[in-house]
Amino acid sequence: MACESTLPEEDLSCAVCCDIFKEPVLLSCSHSFCKACLQEFWKEKEWQECPVCRRRSSRSEPPNNRALKNLCEAFLQERRQRASAGSEVLCSLHGEKFKLFCLEHEQPICVVCRDSRKHKKHDCIPIDEAVQDLKEELKPTLKSLQDKLKVFKKVKLTCDKTAQHIKRQAEDTEIKIKAEFEQVHQFLRKEEEAKIAALREEEEQKSQTMKVKIEEMSGQISSLSDTIKAIEKELEAEDISFLQNYNATMKRTQCPLPDPVRVSGALIDVANHLGNLKFRIWEKMKEIVQYTPVVLDPNTVHSKLLCSMTWMGYDDCFVWGGEFQQRPDNPERLTEGWVMGSEGFTSGTHSWDIAIDDEFWFAGVAAESINRSDPRDEVWGISHVGSFNTDYKEDFDYVYKVSCPNTETIYLPVRHNSRVKDRIRVQLDRDRGELSFYDIDNNTHIHTHTHAFTGRIFPIFSVRDGLRILPVRASVTVEQHS
Repeated sequence: MACESTLPEEDLSCAVCCDIFKEPVLLSCSHSFCKACLQEFWKEKEWQECPVCRRRSSRSEPPNNRALKNLCEAFLQERRQRASAGSEVLCSLHGEKFKLFCLEHEQPICVVCRDSRKHKKHDCIPIDEAVQDLKEELKPTLKSLQDKLKVFKKVKLTCDKTAQHIKRQAEDTEIKIKAEFEQVHQFLRKEEEAKIAALREEEEQKSQTMKVKIEEMSGQISSLSDTIKAIEKELEAEDISFLQNYNATMKRTQCPLPDPVRVSGALIDVANHLGNLKFRIWEKMKEIVQYTPVVLDPNTVHSKLLCSMTWMGYDDCFVWGGEFQQRPDNPERLTEGWVMGSEGFTSGTHSWDIAIDDEFWFAGVAAESINRSDPRDEVWGISHVGSFNTDYKEDFDYVYKVSCPNTETIYLPVRHNSRVKDRIRVQLDRDRGELSFYDIDNNTHIHTHTHAFTGRIFPIFSVRDGLRILPVRASVTVEQHS
């Protein structure tokens, strides 16, 4: 505090920059200046002179004023301590309140700073105006960051739900996989039991046959043995006895047994049991295996759709459910009422049959880049509309509606009675760019649309009450070498 009372701030300020001395140097005229300020001042002069008294200096490198430097450092230290002890932030150079804001340097300054060389030519405004302007300037940025934070939180929540859904999906899928394989195992166990039973039955039959044959052969061997012994006995008898019994002995030899016949087909037909066994079982499995040409993708199903996909004995189907299912809002998911197939087509001809238990439905195809939130204007397909929605009135009870992007809607009236259940065949010739629709029940062609499809094309459906992808029967063929 002694420094504060004995040396006022003016005595510790450079006459050039009006700030507290930084690295002060002492001229021969006893005036002191900041070293940098003096060198900058001399650059504009023809000779080296004192900025205050104009006395020429004989030295280009004036000596450091260490005493003054120590005083300045002590003064600044005391000011910092005083500023930190109070609640108000003061200028570190002058100990004054910040009342102005330098627009050039974008920093708060005190009144003394404003008059210094550093800020003298700069535009300054009051602190409260600067605060107001900068706050207004910052508000849009804050709003943008807050909006971005909301987006991140929303995506984070979706990711959390997705992680939980993945776990549920894995658990449910594992249960279904085990159930499907259990059905296969049951089928294989049943086939194994049938094959073993057939083997045991053949073994029993052929063992019984051989038992009868062995007993028969044993009797014949015994009879032959007795005959042989009798003849051998006669051969050893006395001459008169032999001659007396000769006719009887010859008579016994004239009734020989027929030669034994080996039993054909007595062995187990191993080839019949093991030959192409796996193939024959696989071929038989086609009776219980159904192939569905389109597999619905549950990751595209809206939360209010119930999607059922099973392998043996059931069809791919989906129905409109009354309660929302816990599904994450992933990018692939479609809006309510819609679902896509899991496989897209880039070439070849593909067809699938559907059975609709609903009056209002849609079946067709869509590109992978479809607008998932509203696919209606980006699909190629056919649907049913009531005749009261068209101009056909009483003439037709059933009207098909053909929809294609950027194309006028086509209405196709049909002369059969309106029905709720439909069976429609959709056929896509990807190479020729043809999409055709057929009425399976009436065996009639409904419509064919031609378009130069690009990218992968996916089956897509919309329904209210229920739709099933009809299975096709699997077949097994053997390719013969030519």
